[in-house]
Amino acid sequence: MRAIWKGHIRFSLVTIPVRIYNAIDTAKSISFNQLNKHTNSPIKYEKRDKSTGEVVPSEDIVKGYQYEPGQYVIIDPSDIEKIKLKSTKIIEIEAFVDVEEVHPTLYDTPYFAGPDGDIAVKAYALLCETLKETGKLGVGKVVIRDRESPVLLSPQGNGLVMYRLRYPDEVRDINTVPDLDSDEVDETQLNLSRTLVSSMAKSFTDMEFKDKYKDALRDMINAKIDGKEIVTMAEEEREVVDIMTALKASIEQAKDNKKPMKKAEEASSSKQKKRKQA
Repeated sequence: MRAIWKGHIRFSLVTIPVRIYNAIDTAKSISFNQLNKHTNSPIKYEKRDKSTGEVVPSEDIVKGYQYEPGQYVIIDPSDIEKIKLKSTKIIEIEAFVDVEEVHPTLYDTPYFAGPDGDIAVKAYALLCETLKETGKLGVGKVVIRDRESPVLLSPQGNGLVMYRLRYPDEVRDINTVPDLDSDEVDETQLNLSRTLVSSMAKSFTDMEFKDKYKDALRDMINAKIDGKEIVTMAEEEREVVDIMTALKASIEQAKDNKKPMKKAEEASSSKQKKRKQA
């Protein structure tokens, strides 16, 4: 794995050399090119003046900020250079906070942070284990690509994940979502809902996540390459039922799904007992 950044994690007087790696494998995604349908040639993008319709060369394009409709202030490259922050190559941890304090909406891009060289391994492992045992996350800041970003360090397995964080004022208030002031929940429905949730409970690590759309997309592309006919599967519409009927039926379905597993466990246990007796 190739590092994209090299620096140090620093908190108080402790400094740990680290390398930062991309956590997201962009090669797994499928992308398309826009083509001319008559020639199959790629489309070239041209930047045109909205008023005149003429193509504008790159050297004549400037940046502008619209402060009123139709009114722009021109921003020169020299203006941007003046406010660019120099990278100090330091991930400055300012505090350690409880995991529950950082809302999931603040999490942005994930990166892997690994030790940089043998000298960093012990200190890195110590920080990772400390965060695990205390249930804390390291929160601080780092300058990458001329911009300071808030970051969070979280333990994962034997390593650390560094998340870029969104600033809290960038996230909308959930209370602005319409119709959240609903009526009081019916107690009978709530009890049934709890039973259903309990019957469907399992470990997150036991769940299988598969991008069915991407798989179907790849199969479709391969079929097109091979000249095969594309078959469309019609989605079955589900009947809308009232909440009580749905809850009761769901609980029964969950019980039925668990029965074969229970029988298999009992059979396995019986075989083990017979072996011990023999």
